[in-house]
Amino acid sequence: MRANAVSELEQSRSELRLIWALCLASIVVYINLYAVQGMLPSIAEHFHVSGAKATLILSVTSFSLAFSLLIYAVISDRVGRLAPIMVSLWLLVASNILLIFAQDFDALLMVRLLQGVLLAAVPAIAMAYFKEQLPANFLLKAAGIYIMANSLGGIGGRLMGGLLSQYCTWEQAMTVNFAVTLLGISIVTYLLPRRELKAEKTQSSIGMIAKIKQDVGGFVYHLTDHQMRLVYVIGGLAFMMMVNQFSFIQLHLMDEPYNFSRFAATLIFLCYLSGTLTSYFSAKWVVKFGALRLFKGALLVMLLGTLLTLMDNLAAITIGFLFTASGFFLTHSCCNSFVAIRASTHRAKATSLYLCSYYLGASLGGPYLMIFWHKLEWQGVVIGSCGLLALLSVAIIRLTYHQAKTIELEKSA
Repeated sequence: MRANAVSELEQSRSELRLIWALCLASIVVYINLYAVQGMLPSIAEHFHVSGAKATLILSVTSFSLAFSLLIYAVISDRVGRLAPIMVSLWLLVASNILLIFAQDFDALLMVRLLQGVLLAAVPAIAMAYFKEQLPANFLLKAAGIYIMANSLGGIGGRLMGGLLSQYCTWEQAMTVNFAVTLLGISIVTYLLPRRELKAEKTQSSIGMIAKIKQDVGGFVYHLTDHQMRLVYVIGGLAFMMMVNQFSFIQLHLMDEPYNFSRFAATLIFLCYLSGTLTSYFSAKWVVKFGALRLFKGALLVMLLGTLLTLMDNLAAITIGFLFTASGFFLTHSCCNSFVAIRASTHRAKATSLYLCSYYLGASLGGPYLMIFWHKLEWQGVVIGSCGLLALLSVAIIRLTYHQAKTIELEKSA
């Protein structure tokens, strides 16, 4: 009896260490992804390029990250979850040294392209890792905490970048970024459990062609699932709107009549904190209300937040973005939980497909909303955002239909 109690205690500690480790890893990943966003003017100045060209530093990273998610899904299903995460995180530490000594903008772009590949490991594997290592009754809470860590990393990265841009040279800023990354990954290495309880791996006895067919089949399996496909669309559309709204509102706040400084404009990202709080409570809400009702509620919250900003004063803009961030992170948490629970096999592939759609949505949202910005500036962005919310509502209605149909089939069986 005592031995069983000790074993349960050790397992509980291992589960908590896994949650804290992956959440900290997520924070480090998103700091590295978004810190440069607050540094674009200083990057343009240091590397003697235009401001428009400087934005490529974000584009190339997001691009390589999106498609690398699919690769990590295959790798982790074959070799387990722990090794790809640890190798990618320590290579990320090393890559930050290259940023310090980048001599020109082309070299900088190449390093950031590489970093996109390395940054993809944690988001591609984390939810599948949780599902395999945690009990079912703990999974939703772990997912909510993990999404909360994502938002903290996004906030911290952008604000850190703004501060470093204002007070440090490029070399000094990248040295600080290297130190933060090294410290974070060292703690992650200490916290991560050294063994995987139920790692899902592809059998090594089958041939290479069979493995490739199995991998492709895993992606096809989830893409042919109507509900999974709709959840991928919901997450992509929501992020397409939200993250790019935050980019354009900075331009609006730096213009008349606000005239915010570069760093002051980045403070709007503190509105992400409402999303952090929402992510924390999302697990309880999913259990109590169900994902479908939360998708509908989050849609209304994002619509209200978007429309509030048309009042065009600081209070309305702040409240509007608090609402928008809250609605988005509720949607994102529900999508992550839905995918993790529904994926009974090829779990990492299911998660990576969702995140690939998520980041591709973000990359497409900039050019899409830019059209509206050029026509009507912020009012145009609101119009474009309402168009995305209309598409989002269609996807939610379709998901509701397919879930109802599934329930009817189960009752009749």
